[in-house]
Amino acid sequence: MSLTPVVLLISLGFLAGRLQWIRDSAVRDLSNLVFLVLIPALLFRTMSSVRVEQLDTLPLLVYFSAALGLFFVLLAVQGFHRRAVALALAGVFSNTVMIGIPLVELAYGKAGLVTLLTLISVHALVLLTVITVVFELVVAREARASGEGASSLWASVGAAIKSTVIHPIPLPILCGLLFAQTGWGLPVVVDKPLQLLANAFGPIALLLVGVTMSRTRVAGLWRDTLWVTVLKNLALPACVAASGWLWGLQGLPWTVMVVAAALPVGANVFLFAQRYRVAEDVVTASVGVSTAAGLVTLSAIVWLVS
Repeated sequence: MSLTPVVLLISLGFLAGRLQWIRDSAVRDLSNLVFLVLIPALLFRTMSSVRVEQLDTLPLLVYFSAALGLFFVLLAVQGFHRRAVALALAGVFSNTVMIGIPLVELAYGKAGLVTLLTLISVHALVLLTVITVVFELVVAREARASGEGASSLWASVGAAIKSTVIHPIPLPILCGLLFAQTGWGLPVVVDKPLQLLANAFGPIALLLVGVTMSRTRVAGLWRDTLWVTVLKNLALPACVAASGWLWGLQGLPWTVMVVAAALPVGANVFLFAQRYRVAEDVVTASVGVSTAAGLVTLSAIVWLVS
């Protein structure tokens, strides 16, 4: 089964974290290695042979219409406040990189990976920019209610756009895609090291997921974390599946979008919770619980969509 290596590597990382084989001081260095070296090598190499005319934007329309639709429904149900925004974001923001890339590559090969990378290239840009606008509107509303000055909305949106484009994930995707349009091939002396680095990404990334899970504490937070996990692991993929049927998306692109929606909560959600000082404990616990639950829910969804 395609998920077996994923489960084994995450479990090994969890064990290594529990036994302190990988200590806290080393986790940040390993994360930097993954995000600043291994991921860019994989993304650039994969996209360096993809022509623009081969890309399909329909999967993006399917995915974001479902994700943003669910996000605003959750806001309408919970109310317009910081905690509601943070938990709604946790319910729709997938871990498309650390888990999504190795999983899709193992399960669906290069064709599936290209579809996923097309989503990843704008995933953070679209969702995080929209969420930034919503968060800043909430902050401005609170500031007006307390009689304090509000921060600049457009400055925050501009910063969000800049940080999600000049970033070790979207940037190598865009650079690789631009290189592919030249029609040139990568020289062997460049391609071989990139291939070796790309091959190292999957195992190290999944080990780090397991290490992070081993340090997650959920005592007293089960109600909220389970609610977020059900939304992220089950409700979002159901919405994306329905959106795909409505828009007429079929085949491998539909499958990859549903699987991407079923991935556990992405770490970027914690950065927003930390920045806006809201629900940090719940978001952190939700990342761990949704990842652990994802070993079961992802297996079921991969089997169903196949």
